[in-house]
Amino acid sequence: MLMDRAITHLAKVISWVTHPLLMLTYMLVILLLVDPFTFGISTISDPPGKLLLLRVFLSSFFIPAFAVLMLRLTGLVKSLELPEREDRIGPYIITGMFYIWMFRNFYDNTNIPSLFTSVVLGATIALFVAFFVNIFSKISAHAVGIGGLLGLIVLLLFTQPANTAVTWSMNPGTVVSINLSALLLGGILLAGLVGTSRLWLKAHVPIDLLGGYLVGFLAQFVAFGLSCCKYSTCFYAAEKAAHSHMPSCCQ
Repeated sequence: MLMDRAITHLAKVISWVTHPLLMLTYMLVILLLVDPFTFGISTISDPPGKLLLLRVFLSSFFIPAFAVLMLRLTGLVKSLELPEREDRIGPYIITGMFYIWMFRNFYDNTNIPSLFTSVVLGATIALFVAFFVNIFSKISAHAVGIGGLLGLIVLLLFTQPANTAVTWSMNPGTVVSINLSALLLGGILLAGLVGTSRLWLKAHVPIDLLGGYLVGFLAQFVAFGLSCCKYSTCFYAAEKAAHSHMPSCCQ
C-alpha cells in the first residue's frame, strides 16, 4: 500500500512536469540551447531570450491554465485534471485560440527562426486534431505533447550537422553538452515514463496514448512541410543556406 501510494505520487509529479501546455516552452528551450544565434542572441540567458521564453510560457501555459482554473471555479469543468472528454472541449478551444494568435505573431517576425514558427504551427495542428478526436475518443494530451517534442528532436537530427548538441553553460568554465542522439533517447525514455504514469493513474488506456504520440509526432512533420517552401527551415543564416543539406523545396 505504501509503495503504491509512492508510485501514485511520482506518477502525478511526472504528469504535472510534462503537462502538455508546457511542451512549447520546453521545445523553445531546446532550440535556444542548440543555436541561440538564430534568435539574435549569444546564450539562452540573454535578456531577449528570457523575454521570448516568458512570452511563450505566458501564452502557451499560464494564460490557458488560468482560464481552465476559472472554468473550474465557475463549475464549468469538474476537475483541473479534466478526466472527462466533455470537460476538455472548452480548454481545447481556449488553448487553440492562443496557439493561433502566437503562430500569427511569429509568422512574419524576422527575429523568430522559421523552425520555431513551424514548431508552433505543429503544436496548433496537433491540438486541433486532438480536439476533433476527443469528440469520439479520449486521446491523451500528454502523449500529444511528448510526441511533438520527439518530432522536433527528430527534425533536428535530419536538418542539423551530425555534431550538433544541446549546450548549456552552467557557470563560467562549466558546460553541459548533450548530442541530439542522446537527447532523442532521453525523449523516448521520457515518453515511456509519461505513458506509464498515465496508465498507472488510470487516466488513459494504451490506445489513447498511442494515438496521442502519433498525432503529436506527425503534426510536427506536417507543419515542417507546410513551412518548408516559405522559409529556410535550418538554423543557418541565409548566406549559408545554399551550402546546407536542407530539403530541395527550401532552396
